Amino acid sequence: MASASVFQDEFCCSICLDLLTDPVNVTCGHSFCLKCITGCWDQADHKGVYSCPQCRETFTPRPVLRRSTLLADVVEKLRKIEVQSDHTAPSNAGPDDVECDFCTGRKHKAIKSCLTCMGSYCEVHIQSHYQVACLKKHKLVNASPRLQEKICSQHHRIIEVFCRTDQKLICMLCSMDGHNGHKTVSAIAERTEKQKKLLEMKRDNQMWIQQKEKEVQKVKGALKSLQASAKKAVEDTERIFTELISFMEKKHSEVKESIRAQEKAEVSRAEGLLKQLEQEIAKLKNKDAKMEQLQPIEDPIDFLQSFRSHLTSSSVAKNLPKITFNPQFSFSNMMKSVSPSLNEKTKQFLQDIFKVTGFMKGDTVRLKYPETVGSYLHCNSRH
Repeated sequence: MASASVFQDEFCCSICLDLLTDPVNVTCGHSFCLKCITGCWDQADHKGVYSCPQCRETFTPRPVLRRSTLLADVVEKLRKIEVQSDHTAPSNAGPDDVECDFCTGRKHKAIKSCLTCMGSYCEVHIQSHYQVACLKKHKLVNASPRLQEKICSQHHRIIEVFCRTDQKLICMLCSMDGHNGHKTVSAIAERTEKQKKLLEMKRDNQMWIQQKEKEVQKVKGALKSLQASAKKAVEDTERIFTELISFMEKKHSEVKESIRAQEKAEVSRAEGLLKQLEQEIAKLKNKDAKMEQLQPIEDPIDFLQSFRSHLTSSSVAKNLPKITFNPQFSFSNMMKSVSPSLNEKTKQFLQDIFKVTGFMKGDTVRLKYPETVGSYLHCNSRH
């Protein structure tokens, strides 16, 4: 990449100062872009004298320009190298990236950190650690922003030992100083051991997850069954009470019709009695009027003759049939005997239904969970 940038200037057009495009050779040996040299010489047509823009050699007449195939191939390869260089160039460090410690000016993103040098390097500056023999032995890790945490604050050495006695990361000097006689292993060995425990913990945790997921499915199934049962119970209850209400309304209508029929019969009978009584009263009043007429007659013969002809039926009033009708007739007595009985029997009937179905006031319908789920909910309900 460096060599390409060094030689790139040799293949630039001296007119546009960019890589040659459609390069052509002039008689003097210099090369230019076809478009650049053509435009330059078009301006000199009125003079009839044409010169090289680089060495100022003049030509008459206007030279014929020929495309340089060799230069065109070389320039095309340089363009490809330039594109590849742009893609592989180190990227600038962002707010969350580790910066390269060796970049000047704009910091590039570090890709590796060296625990020996205690520095971070971008793609360009890390190359020395891959190429120089003494640097190849350094310990490289992925770029880390916490390099100081990997160094012992007491001895300023790399932390690479784990003290199992104190459960603490230490350096080699610590293992021979304050941790002398303790059970120590390398950090790599301890990581391997912890990785095994981690896998076991993860496996156990996965088993618990699977078990709890099964219990969740059981609870969901029981809940779904409960909801379906409740829905059916509501529908059945709606149907039963609709039929019961319809039956009660029908009987209500029948009772009203019976009362109205009995009322009509009693009214008709009472009206007949009233008519009969009114007729008998009219007869009695007529007789009373006749007796009023006889009372003032003084002639014995006339009195006796009139009394005999007009009042021979005086005994009729004594022989009138006795009319029987209860003036205090009322349906209240019937309702007093029917209403309490009907109310009590209806209430008792409904209570019997609720006793059978288990829906007495204050009762609670509980969802029967699987035994494992029930014990789990019971334990967690204490928290």
